[in-house]
Amino acid sequence: MAGNREIELLSRAPTPWLDPAPHMPETAILHAVAYADVFDYPLAAEEIHRYMVGRSAPLVAVRTLLSNGRLVPRHLAHRQGYFTLPGREAIVETRRRRAEVSACVWQQAVRYGQTIASLPFVRMVAVTGALTMDNVELGDDIDYLIVTAPGRLWLCRAIVIELVVKPAADRHVEICPNYLLSERALVLPDRNLYTAHELVQMVPIAGLAIYRRLCQLNGWAARFLPNAYGQPRRVDTGPLRPRPVRTLAESILQTPVGAWLERWEMARKVGRLSQQGDDTSDAAFCPDWCKGHFGDHSHLIREGFAHRLRAIGDLTGASHAA
Repeated sequence: MAGNREIELLSRAPTPWLDPAPHMPETAILHAVAYADVFDYPLAAEEIHRYMVGRSAPLVAVRTLLSNGRLVPRHLAHRQGYFTLPGREAIVETRRRRAEVSACVWQQAVRYGQTIASLPFVRMVAVTGALTMDNVELGDDIDYLIVTAPGRLWLCRAIVIELVVKPAADRHVEICPNYLLSERALVLPDRNLYTAHELVQMVPIAGLAIYRRLCQLNGWAARFLPNAYGQPRRVDTGPLRPRPVRTLAESILQTPVGAWLERWEMARKVGRLSQQGDDTSDAAFCPDWCKGHFGDHSHLIREGFAHRLRAIGDLTGASHAA
């Protein structure tokens, strides 16, 4: 059930947040650009097609709508192959600059992702966050979603922190495995546009079969982003490292001693992590997930998106009048 603040936002703007009704193609296009604008991210025509909200349409139809004078320049601006909200053309240069930074960061992201994939109880590793859209600044974290074997999520997290996160920090690289799920918790509880974007934008580094299962179990995301669902961006990961040590470690820790260590580590870390959050935090912890999303990130994105939709108004009437 939506919280009171979500209901308030939905009542004040035509926000396709919880259950988008089928939109006119023009509205779906405008919503795609408005959502990306929250991240200072202009979209090319192909990207608008991919991230249309609540409506599927062929790319040729999207290109026609972007060139027939009904959307540009009245509702959208166009610069150097990218589309933005009016007055936001400067973010084209922001995107170009961040893309150059991201090209270097991706090399680190793949390397560290492969290292994580080689560790005990890791079943899938995917890059998440701004890097998936080549939209990072120097010094930004590299975010990962990790799927673990059931019953060993907290041990897996401890191993990742000790063997990857801390050594990377010594090299001034911020690795952030901020979302861990066990294989028995792949159904995502938050069914909204933000979560749908996180799902379709994540880039699997290892465990493609688990990624496909994750998508199958969260088919609701296709209602929000029908053109993007189930088609992840691919990056060149090269061959994965052999994992004989992982197999040995798992056999040792799949014992009563390992189960005791799992319970001890979970109790120890949940107590500490819970103190970092507040009433607005997205963080959540239990035996099958560690969602270390502290702060108010998703709520700020919701507010930013709703604000943009209120500013541009309801396109439906404008399109029919055009």
